[in-house]
Amino acid sequence: MATKWNLDPTHSEITFKVKHMMISNIKGNFTNFTAEIDADDDTFANAKTTATIQTDSVSTHNADRDNHLKSAEFFNAEANPTITFDSQALNGAVTGNLTINGITKPITLDVDFNGINVDPWGNTKAGFSFEGKINRKDFGLNWNAALEAGGVMVSEDVKLAGDLQFVKQA
Repeated sequence: MATKWNLDPTHSEITFKVKHMMISNIKGNFTNFTAEIDADDDTFANAKTTATIQTDSVSTHNADRDNHLKSAEFFNAEANPTITFDSQALNGAVTGNLTINGITKPITLDVDFNGINVDPWGNTKAGFSFEGKINRKDFGLNWNAALEAGGVMVSEDVKLAGDLQFVKQA
């Protein structure tokens, strides 16, 4: 029988980084997301993972840029309120289906299982870190602008990373 693990959102984060004007990185995160793992045992080897991110929770700490990211030129948050990810196995890497803008593509993320521990209140928790990369154009995030000196405003590659803590359910 599988054990369910629910995300502890106060001890979790999902971030991204994209090259801006070919000279610097802009970092952002999502502030509202959920995830759960269904695992046969504490190795998580054949765990089923699902995650849902609220698209309009994107934050780069710049209101104008955040509004642009929420617009139809990028995430189209009004028409596509969620980004989803689901996978069937977790073995040092996780391959699953990522859906952004209604477009679903398989991706692989490198995952570190950071272990299991019990907090002072008796809750069993498991921690994971992940990172990976996607091409934003694969998901219809096509907006860009050519730069006078050459290159483009926003790179196609987006680096993804996260630290997630889960609570074992009774």
